[in-house]
Amino acid sequence: MQWKSEWRPLFWMVAVFLGCFFLPVETARVQGAILESLHLVKWYAREHVLLCLVPAFFIAGAVAVFVSQAAVMKYLGPNAKKVLAYGVASVSGTILAVCSCTILPLFAGIYRMGAGLGPACAFLYSGPAINILAIVLTARILGPEMGIARALGAVVFAVVIGLLMHFFFRYEEAEKAAAAPMMAADDNSRPLWQTALYFAAMVGILVFANWGKTDQPTGLWHAIYVSKWWVTSTFAVALALMLATWFRLGVARILLASLPALLMAVVQPQHPELAFTFGVVGLSVLSNLKTTRDGEMGQWFEESWDFAKKILPLLLIGVLIAGVLLGRPGHEGLIPSAWVASLVGGNSLFANLFASVFGAFMYFATLTEVPILQGLMGAGMGKGPALALLLAGPALSLPNMLVIRSVMGTKKTAVFVLLVVVMATISGLIYGTFF
Repeated sequence: MQWKSEWRPLFWMVAVFLGCFFLPVETARVQGAILESLHLVKWYAREHVLLCLVPAFFIAGAVAVFVSQAAVMKYLGPNAKKVLAYGVASVSGTILAVCSCTILPLFAGIYRMGAGLGPACAFLYSGPAINILAIVLTARILGPEMGIARALGAVVFAVVIGLLMHFFFRYEEAEKAAAAPMMAADDNSRPLWQTALYFAAMVGILVFANWGKTDQPTGLWHAIYVSKWWVTSTFAVALALMLATWFRLGVARILLASLPALLMAVVQPQHPELAFTFGVVGLSVLSNLKTTRDGEMGQWFEESWDFAKKILPLLLIGVLIAGVLLGRPGHEGLIPSAWVASLVGGNSLFANLFASVFGAFMYFATLTEVPILQGLMGAGMGKGPALALLLAGPALSLPNMLVIRSVMGTKKTAVFVLLVVVMATISGLIYGTFF
């Protein structure tokens, strides 16, 4: 036996054994942290998997099937016009309004289809960072200057991070660019306007199904929230009509598949997520009929399922780990929240750096970062570190990092995370100096 090659597994076996042997499960904080991780993953499963991730998986699968590789390369590939590619990618979040985990299937889809590393990373950052609802809420609760700084910082971050990622890995990107001209031209027979409306319907379902409740009982945002399921249903009906006609599934099949969802909407109107679930099941069944399994619909489901089985387990594992370390908002994990509040006061380099790192690893659901920051600022958090957390937190999380690593590798993920943390820290320092 070659003992030299066995030292590493022996080390990890001993380390894991000692960790289990001395695990302080009898202490209240460890017990509470474990309970918090279970609470967090339960909340995540209820609030994000069905309404956020499932539509995102279907959209990502649709990108792989219905958007040609030539089209992706033309607009987002290494040889695409930089102004167009980075311009579109850097403002995508204003339309999508998704969190750091929901953006992952969409990022994986366009990256796998051949999008350049720079535009793909700009899209990855901007998706959750430039959420228009979160920016409005930030301006209303934390002040207009904080909202403006967050919006401008997020757009600039997306472009700069994308350009830097392209620069650091320019040789790999050059190889991709050299291969791009050999790709076949777009031979998709479906008109572009049909594809655009098809994706618009799915994005509409994703956005409005997850429209958050506002703190004001009046106004446009509240009016949309009150009627969000009617709007979501309208987009779902539009998608059904497209599948029945453009995709030749037939009206009878669509009505039969949607009947359980319609019944649940009538019987259980106070639980619209049940109708949503039956709608997803119906679409999945339609995609796996004998007559559709080998066509576009079958490919769509296969691609969506491939994204789901690769991404969802990593996300749930990451949420469990984040729950153990940091707990839920307003609850304690292994790391006491008082430590965090005491470390982010003032506008020092350390305070901004700590806020950026803390925000990068903690999981923030859409819009939750604002009330959390409000509490931290009430406990003494400086305005500079607050902006640093706003720029790093919504775009990154521990679950998010695990999935990004599976898509583009350890080195690129480490550089991407480092760029976000460094730029958030610098932005916090500058903002804290002037405000």
